[in-house]
Formats: sequence, structure tokens, C-alpha cells
Amino acid sequence: MITLIVDDKQVKAQAGETVLQAALRAGIYIPNLCYHPDIPPMAACRLCVVEIEGMRGFPAACVTTAGEGMVVHTNTPRLKELRKNNIWLTLSEYPHKLAENSQLRKVADWIGVPELLAGHTPHHRGFAVASDEPLFTRDPNLCILCERCVRMCQDIRGAGVIGLVDRGIKTLVGTSSDVSLKDAGCKFCLACVEVCPSGSLVDKKEFAEEDREKVLVPCKDACPAGIDVPLYVKLITEGRYQDALEVVRQKVPFPNVLGHVCFHPCEEACRRTEVNEPISIKALKRFIAERDSGRWRSKIAIAPETGKKVAVVGSGPAGLTAAWFLRPLGHSVTVFESLSEPGGMMRTCIPKYRLPREVLDQEIKYIEDIGVNIKLDVTIASLDELFNQGFDAIFLAIGTSESMKMRISGEDNPLVLDGIAVLHAINLGRKIDIAGEIAVVGGGNVAMDVARSVLRMGAKKVSILYRRTRGEMPATAEEIEETINEGVNISFLTAPTNVSSGRDGLKVECIKMELGEPDASGRRRPVPVEGSEYTLEVDNLIMAIGQRSKVPREFGLSANKWGNVEADSESLLTSKRGVFAGGDIVSGPSSVIEAIQQGRMAASSIDKYLGGEGQIEQKLVPEEEEDPCIGRDEEFASRKRAEAESLPVSKRLSDFSEVECVFAEEVAVDEAKRCLKCQLRLKISKTPFPPE
Repeated sequence: MITLIVDDKQVKAQAGETVLQAALRAGIYIPNLCYHPDIPPMAACRLCVVEIEGMRGFPAACVTTAGEGMVVHTNTPRLKELRKNNIWLTLSEYPHKLAENSQLRKVADWIGVPELLAGHTPHHRGFAVASDEPLFTRDPNLCILCERCVRMCQDIRGAGVIGLVDRGIKTLVGTSSDVSLKDAGCKFCLACVEVCPSGSLVDKKEFAEEDREKVLVPCKDACPAGIDVPLYVKLITEGRYQDALEVVRQKVPFPNVLGHVCFHPCEEACRRTEVNEPISIKALKRFIAERDSGRWRSKIAIAPETGKKVAVVGSGPAGLTAAWFLRPLGHSVTVFESLSEPGGMMRTCIPKYRLPREVLDQEIKYIEDIGVNIKLDVTIASLDELFNQGFDAIFLAIGTSESMKMRISGEDNPLVLDGIAVLHAINLGRKIDIAGEIAVVGGGNVAMDVARSVLRMGAKKVSILYRRTRGEMPATAEEIEETINEGVNISFLTAPTNVSSGRDGLKVECIKMELGEPDASGRRRPVPVEGSEYTLEVDNLIMAIGQRSKVPREFGLSANKWGNVEADSESLLTSKRGVFAGGDIVSGPSSVIEAIQQGRMAASSIDKYLGGEGQIEQKLVPEEEEDPCIGRDEEFASRKRAEAESLPVSKRLSDFSEVECVFAEEVAVDEAKRCLKCQLRLKISKTPFPPE
């Protein structure tokens, strides 16, 4: 270490460290604009000038190496005047009001230059503002030519997309031949925006500092379970498929299930969408899950037995996830399932053409392999009885097994079927008589699954009645698209009003709808169109308009007006001590990934309740520094999203064979390389602002 004196304060510096770096680390501010901790210094702004005893002139602190015994003065009258002159030269051609929270504004205020600019009107340089680029706006008129963006792009990112263009008063930062960033090979990592001190480069989406990570890396924030999407996508580009799988497994016990059925909110949030199309994140998850070597199993450490027993009621994604994370903490975990097979909604509601049962069975087996006991054909009628059996905590995760009714006349006709019951029967291999023409009422994934399943069971013609438009449908876009591709007709803005028996089936009286004002769901309320009634003749009408919980009164738990169990939003603790509830029974019908997150929350809360720390995750992949160099790719912006191939419709309706295929290796790697690597921006060091 080197010792120097800065403003009468003894400062320690590491060998090779500059005076500016040593001073800033010691809490002594020296103004600067062209300096950034991650970029090689160049002393262009001349604001960090200092006086060093025994040294001539006013050296720039950013390029002056600290020396043993050096005596530095940073804020003398001569330095103050010099800095005012230097920043005046910068601002004299600045045509706009300084951005409120920019480094330029903060530095100017700290130096004290406003009075020097009184009466001076800078000449507007008339450069065009580039507002049509993805993700951020470029205004060359606000640029102070500090070159931080250029050096970050060239020296750190290794892209070299931007540089100084023209000479003299026409100099600006731009691309070669003034082409768009898309055409220049930009990968939109936004490092240039991060280091811009003046507001010349700004994010199109504004955000508060506390929201920084969730806005800049939205895929990870959008994942209910918080899976580190950017990390596992990056690992795929490096061919490290097992590491990528283990990144996912740190958060969830069902990576392959999710690779098949997740509704992928991460893709909806993906910032690549603003360039062209989002990354196929779900398909990439399936790719790595199906290449799993099982290496992670040797990394799972089971803690010594705590002597505590946990009962999990329900073997759906929430219940099994809670069990998966509780068992390694040393707790004894028993899962009770009323059906003859485990899996809950994953087995009973999701058709085999979307989720092959061998995939589900394997991931449930892994949960049993770590010591979770699953008891089948057991219906729990009393929570008190479980406590009497010695269980210390209970997690209630029984889902939403009861279908909702439309409350229309004739709905109790035996030819009117329950959508959930139909799916249960089909998925569990029970006999069900489906033939002729079928109408399904609803617009969610359950309605799509029912329609596609009964087609495979031999229905001659299937139609869906939905009272809103396609834009309001809660089903995922690909589910709707595949349903239509398979020949199902969807009658939008249509609602049944009455059901009666016909000669060989049902007469369904329908009415057309139009959209009015938004209702409590935020969607526009459907309003009947007078005089638009018509009659539809079908063999069966299947209701799939939603589900609700069916919680035994004997449980003695508080419930809301929809019948969902009331539980604390963070701890999931119910009105009864030691009883936690999560998944659909609390939230109402949700997705597999949302139920998994509820299971994670429950595991953490139950562990705390039992005297633990609530730390449920085990590190399967060690942290490592990520290379900030991303290089340049002229075709990057135009690369199209890879879609998983599907079984042709002509071959898929005769049975329940899986429809969607897994990516080939080359396709998966190329798709992962489309990622913008948004997370790299979070690794950029903070710019040293003046003290408040």
C-alpha cells in the first residue's frame, strides 16, 4: 500500500491506483465527467485537475498515479476558477436545460457555474434526435463528447458500434456511415446509456432507482419463482447445459414440466421484443431439462433430522414444491393426495399432448428420492386429526377442483358436462362418452384443453363460445393458436343463455355480445346485443368458465367471498395456528409456475415457524464473473425467434402424442445467443457523483 496526503488527510492507495481513485475511495470528492471506474481514463474534461506539491502545472487526477508521500490539494481557489472555466467551455454549447438528475447537472451545481452562463444563449447544433431506435433515445445535441459511451462500446464491450463522427464543431457520436444501430451490429446492451453523464442517451422507459433491476432485467423479475433467466440462457450459449439446468433447479423442482407448460411471463417481459421478437425462454428451459445428466442430485445436501413433522395436503405443484424445499432442511414431510396418482393439476388438468406423463412422473420421483413420503388415496377430513398424529405444521394446497356454474336455465341437463371433470376423466384414463358435435364455453386454457382433448376422443366437430373478443381471452396466445389450427371454431362475443333438450342432443340458445365499460377484472364487460339471439344444436355442452376451491368446513379456516382460503400474503399463515395455505386454494386458478412460487413461500415460512431461518435454496452452481465483452454481430438485430417444431395436425388428432418438439442443439444455442444480456448493465460500476 502507498500512503499519500490529500487535503490534509492521510489516504491509503493500492499500487498503480490513480490519485482520483484513491481520493474517491477515501471519501474525498474530485469533480469529473469523462472519468468512469470501468473505463481507461483519458483526462478529456480537465475537471479533475489538482495541485501536487513539487509537481508543475495542474495534473489531471484521473491519469496521475498515486505516489508514496505525495501531497495533493483538490480544492484551492486556483483549481476552483480553473474548473469553472473548463466546465463553462463544455456548457457554452449546451442548448438545453441540464437534466435534473444527470451527472452533468450535479457536477455543474457542485462547481458553481450557473452565474457564469448568465445572459449566454448557446447555439443549437441542429442534430436530428434518434427516437426510433429500440430501448433508448439518442440526442446528439445534448452530447458533451466525453467519449465514455464510445470507450465503453469499444474497450469494454468489444463491439465498436459507435465512435466520433466528423470533425470540429460538427463532431458527434454516431455510427459509421450514419446507419441505424440495428444495421450497425449493436446488441443493445445499453452500456452506453448507463455511462452517459449528460442525458444525451436515455432509456425510453423511465424508472426509479429502487426499480432499477426489475426494469432493466424484466425477464427475471417477471418469473414468479425468480429464476435467473439471463444466467441460464448465457450458459446455454457456452454449451454448459447442465450448469444451466442447475441454475433453474436452484429455484424449482419441475424444470422439465415448466419447459413443457409454463405460460412464460418472462417472454412477455423480454426486452428483445423491442428489437424484434422475444427469446424462446420456455423452449430453452425444456432443451436443458431434457439433457439433464442428474449431476445435481449429488449436490443436494439433506440436513440432520430436526424431529419436526410437516403434513402437505395436496400433491399439486404448490404442495410438492413445498415438500421439495422442506425435506433438505431436515424436516419429515408427508404429502397426502386424495387421488390414486400424484401431481394435482399437472396430472388431472393438463393433457398428455402438452405434458407427457413420463416427464411428470420422473420429476415427482426425484422428490420422493430425497425422502418425501407421498400417501395416495387419502382424503383429509380434519386438520386437528393431523396435529393429533404428531404433525407440527400443515400446508394446505388442495387446489381448485370445483367448476363454476353459469347459472342459466337447463345447466343441470346431464348432457351439460363439467370441463374439469371431463379433463380428469380423460387424463386419468377413465371411460367418457364423447362424440358428435361439442360446444365448449370459456376462454381460458382449460377451455382450450377441453376442446383439443375431446377432438382426440372422437368428437366430430368442436366449437368454443366466448363472451369477449380474442384480445380478452385469458388463455395463452399459443394455446389459442393451436386450438384454432386443430380445427376448433371459436365464436367470439357469444354467450349461452338457455339449454334445453333436443331430438338427439341439446338446443343451446345463444346471444351475441358487445364490449362495454371495464369490470372488476379490468376487461371490458360483455353486454348483450338486443335481437341477436340464435340457437345452436349440439350433442354436448361443456362448461369451462373457471374453478373455485372446495374447502371442507371442518377445517375451520377463514375464507373470502369466492371461497378461497384467507392466508397472509407473505407468510401464507391461515387463521389457524400452524396451518399454512397456498396455491390455487388461496389465489384462485393460476399457473404451474405461480403455484410453485406459493410452495416456495410456504416452505420458507414453515421452516421459520419450526425454528429455522427460512433459507430454502441450495447453491448448485457457484457464482462467477461474467465477461463484459460481447463483441459485434452485424446480423444480431435481424435474427428471428426460433419456434419449436410441432407435430403436423394430420398426425396429432388420432391420439394424445406430444405436439411440441424439443429444440435441436444448434437451434437452442443460436436462440440463446439472441439474448441482449441485459444483466451486464447491472455489473457496470456506479458513476461517482458529487456529495449532496
